[in-house]
Formats: sequence, C-alpha cells, structure tokens
Amino acid sequence: MTNKDLHDRRFYRAKQEAEFAKKQAPSTPQTEDPAYTLAFQDTEFLLREELRPVRFQLELLKPEMLLDEAGIGSTLVMYGSARIPELGKADALIEAATDDASLKTAQRLKEKAKYYDEARNLARLASNCGISENGNRDFVVCSGGGPSIMEAANRGAADSGQESIGLNIVLPHEQAPNEYVTPSLSFQFHYFALRKMHFLLRARAVAVFPGGFGTFDEFFELLTLVQTGKMEPLPILLFGKGFWTRVIDFEALAEEGTISRKDLELFQFVETADQAWGIIQRFYDLECE
Repeated sequence: MTNKDLHDRRFYRAKQEAEFAKKQAPSTPQTEDPAYTLAFQDTEFLLREELRPVRFQLELLKPEMLLDEAGIGSTLVMYGSARIPELGKADALIEAATDDASLKTAQRLKEKAKYYDEARNLARLASNCGISENGNRDFVVCSGGGPSIMEAANRGAADSGQESIGLNIVLPHEQAPNEYVTPSLSFQFHYFALRKMHFLLRARAVAVFPGGFGTFDEFFELLTLVQTGKMEPLPILLFGKGFWTRVIDFEALAEEGTISRKDLELFQFVETADQAWGIIQRFYDLECE
C-alpha cells in the first residue's frame, strides 16, 4: 500500500456528488419530485422555518471562510449614515427641498457632508499603511457596503488601490452595494445579528460617523461588548463631537449613575481622519504614516 492509498479521500466531495446526481438521475415522477433533491441543494427546504439554525450557521461560516481565504487578518470598521451626501451633491438636496422643514434637514445634512471626505481620507490612510503579517493584511477597510459614509469608506480604499469589505443586508426597499466594494469581499446578510458579529470579529479599530438608528445600534452594541468585558478594548473613534453630544447626553448617563464615569473613556471624539489615524497608530505603536 502506498502513501497515496493511505491518504486519498474515500468519499466523494459534496460538489462531486451533486454533479453525479445531476447527470445520472433519469427523469421519472420520483426524481422530478422535490423530495428527491439533495438536501443541500434544495432551496425550498433550506428556507423552511425549522432550518433557521442552519441558516444562522451558514451566514456565520460563509463570510468567515471567504475572509480567511482572502487573507484578511484585521479590519478598520467604519460605521455611519446612509443619508449624508458628499459635498458636491449636498446642494442638490437643498434645491430639492419643498418646505421649511425639508430645507432645514437638507441644510443640516450639508453641514455634515464634510464627514464623507473625512471617512474617505481615513480609509485611504489605513489602506496606505499596508501592514501585512503571516500573509494576512491588517486594517482592511470594512463598511456596511451601502451609500454615503459607507461608500466613502470603500472609496478611500479604492483610491489607494486596495481591497475593502462591504457587509450589506437585505432590506424591503431596493438596495445594492456601492461600486467601490471589492466584489469578492462583498457580502449580503439576512440576519442583522450575524452581520454585526462579522463587523467586530476582525475589528481592531472602529470609526463611528454621524448616523441614525443603524449606526446607534452598531455603536452601542460595541460599547456594551467592551464595557462588559466580552470584547477587549480597541480604539473607538466618534467623528463630530457636536453631533454626538447633541443627540446623546453621555454626561447625563454618568451623572444618573446608569453608567460609570470611566465608561466615558471607552471612546474618543475626533474631527479629522488625521486625528483618528494618529490615535490608532499610537494604540498599536504603528510606524506607517
């Protein structure tokens, strides 16, 4: 018996079995019925309510395996609004306003348009760093894959000729990944919980830009994980102190005793990409610029 005999696989792989089933099955009432379809190829079966735990596992495994295969060691995660325009498009929102309320909203969004540029600049700085260890890349930009701040993040990586990740999610209204996400690193999720887990599994720093419910959800889950010791501390950078202190009274939470005053040290306010990247560099003692 040779080494080849010892180590050769004795069972066909699932992909091979699927090909056999496709080629060999004669067309009969039995083989045409869905019951005869291989379970892992039976979409209707996989979508049954009872299969939810299996779908959870698949949604956990697929991005994890593909990111491993792509050599993604760690990420810079960037959260933020899907509504803040880049500066060049902000005036169009103002012109489209039909009443005083919508005009005021458009003007406020224009005030925050600078963060599109800061998100793009931060992504460019991280991507230019080019840290690589054991064949894996570090601080790969990761966004929600959508428009606005998310687009700016992926765009900044593209400016540097580097890949970036987009973690998109199925929503009732039409949505597609922005054009700057690397196609092979563009993932679509059904479960918000699994998407949020993948945001943080490889995160080594998180930049949080002004946003709405989704951004708040992601930001507060991150704070909770670090506060409770479920996740080790990492740089958490809030862009726009004026925005964040207006919409969330962090000081009041500490004064009311519902959080510890030390919890206010879990994050830092920044205004520019240079500030944010400087904090990340100091935290990890990085030499790249």
